[in-house]
Amino acid sequence: MDNTISLEIIEVVEQAAIASSRWMGLGKKDEADEAAVEAMRERMNKIHMRGRIVIGEGERDEAPMLYIGEEVGICTQPNAAEFCTLEELQEIDIAVDPCEGTNLVAYGQNGSMAVLAISERGGLFQAPDFYMDKLAAPPAAKGHVDIRKTPTENLKILSECLNRSIEELVVVVMDRPRHKGLISEIRAAGARVRLISDGDVSAAICCGFAGTNIHALMGIGAAPEGVISAAAMRCLGGHFQGRLVYDPAEVNTPESAKWTREGNLARLKEMGIEDGDKVYDAHELACGKDVLFAGCGITPGTLMEGVRFFGGGCRTQSLVISTQSRTARFVDTIHLTGESPKTINLR
Repeated sequence: MDNTISLEIIEVVEQAAIASSRWMGLGKKDEADEAAVEAMRERMNKIHMRGRIVIGEGERDEAPMLYIGEEVGICTQPNAAEFCTLEELQEIDIAVDPCEGTNLVAYGQNGSMAVLAISERGGLFQAPDFYMDKLAAPPAAKGHVDIRKTPTENLKILSECLNRSIEELVVVVMDRPRHKGLISEIRAAGARVRLISDGDVSAAICCGFAGTNIHALMGIGAAPEGVISAAAMRCLGGHFQGRLVYDPAEVNTPESAKWTREGNLARLKEMGIEDGDKVYDAHELACGKDVLFAGCGITPGTLMEGVRFFGGGCRTQSLVISTQSRTARFVDTIHLTGESPKTINLR
């Protein structure tokens, strides 16, 4: 992928985060999400690329913008020949979550981000709008822990890989009724549990960095976000595995009561997924030669600050991770939105 696109992708998540953050604490999660979607789409359509949304806000009839299959970028416009040379017609697949953690934004809680992952065409798994059982762990545990093992077994392996006692390990789990047994087992093994209400992409990525005091992510969350997490963890060299969850009894939500196990399996087959129980690793979920993840904090989190406004502007902090450059960059940006800013906030 062109390095110029990598730089512009930073601005995509920044603009989405800024737009969404204006709704922070107002109790309006749909408005926060819509603002992020519109800002992300607008900025992507200014990039010289032929992009295709493979994970987005839903099917076309459900989402007016950034729907699955939507084409974005200058080179997708009817008059593209006037702006794009053959070299610029890069075909890119894009997975987006413009406001990861809408409830976190709505209620002013920590950990929400604007995130996306990109790769060349065919480089990202087109996950259905299902749930996914996930296991994320630090690079030192890659290939040693396994989602098919019990949580207790994985904690013992993780303890050995990190040279820490199990009592020193912190595992992030979504605070959901379906995880009652998982939480009890983790605690019985001696590890500590950090419960989160939303936003497991951030938790997965934290496993890839030392010093976050997060050593694993376990449990069931949304499958599309699993692909974005896998892209980031592949870039970081961390461990990530996911298994699609098609049995409503495993999900245990009011929404899942409307599904049937047989119906979900049939839908997977329609999408070309024959084995519903297959365990995918990061390289299968983000299989492209070049993979890039970008995220920008909307509200403050473990890795990034949220958007901070000041008179005449705002400040953002982003994270960009790339397999191509083999870098993880934290980008601190001052955005001057007024003609005469009163002051530029450096703290």
